[in-house]
Amino acid sequence: MATHLPSPSDLEDLDALTTEAVADSHLMLDELSVPELVTLMNDRDETVAAAVRAVLPAVSDAIAATVERMRRGGRLLYVGAGTSGRLGVLDASEVPPTFGTGPDVVIGIIAGGPAAIVSAVEAAEDDAEAGATDVDAHAVGELDTVVGIASSGRTPYVLGALVRASERGALTVGVACNTSTPLAEVADHGIELAVGPEVVTGSTRLGAATATKMVLNMFSTIAMVQLGKTYRTLMVDVKATNAKLRRRAVRIVTLATEIDDAVAERALEDAGWHAKLAIAMIATGLDADHARAALDDAGGVLRVVVDRASVDGDRPTTSEEPA
Repeated sequence: MATHLPSPSDLEDLDALTTEAVADSHLMLDELSVPELVTLMNDRDETVAAAVRAVLPAVSDAIAATVERMRRGGRLLYVGAGTSGRLGVLDASEVPPTFGTGPDVVIGIIAGGPAAIVSAVEAAEDDAEAGATDVDAHAVGELDTVVGIASSGRTPYVLGALVRASERGALTVGVACNTSTPLAEVADHGIELAVGPEVVTGSTRLGAATATKMVLNMFSTIAMVQLGKTYRTLMVDVKATNAKLRRRAVRIVTLATEIDDAVAERALEDAGWHAKLAIAMIATGLDADHARAALDDAGGVLRVVVDRASVDGDRPTTSEEPA
């Protein structure tokens, strides 16, 4: 891992990037029919999953290191510019409602600030110092993981952020869609996705963005699974904040416990519409307060609570069975 920024000369030649290469110099994209274009893009997208699969060991190592820190209270921060930054913000914003975390557990930082999420702030990506400043503003520390996202693998804002994060003791990960990149050089864990040229030359919101989103899906989802935010395949920490999500919570409880909807709904009402707590109550026979204490004792991992209840056999008599 390098702890310094590459020189400007290292960042000059776009022609060297595979994401800027021409996929087929003889292809007349603008002369193809809609069915032909749809097929072309779908065929192209089939190659993206293979590019991700080729680097799964690197992805796995980075996630495992991230989870180890998050178990001790660390955060996961995504840093990017343009499309890459938006993908990080998108992934981070979906974690709280899906897994019941606070907004400060997985954080998306984009060059140019929140305005850049909906409107391009193109020059912002060239400011390495701004990347470092944004890392400082989030008080990044030794338990945190900072994932720098840049299709080119050389965006100054992202490089500045990773170098500063490293100086502050954080774990650093670089996700790029080219190979032999400065981003991988400055990161503890480099993930380089060889997605190749885009259908529209240089438009990395296409194949590169798809590959990046696949990796970010793995990062946030697997981290949450490892932290006990799921049970079986169920999102038991989902926040039931509307009618659809309340219905989902009922279904989650019924699938986990094999009780009927009416019993699940009553348990959820007693649990404040927290599916994990409702399942723990049903599995153990405990009331909400005691089931919550059992979950706390198990580090929030529902499977531990359920397995303990199964091993104990007879349910505790300290509370009533949910009606």
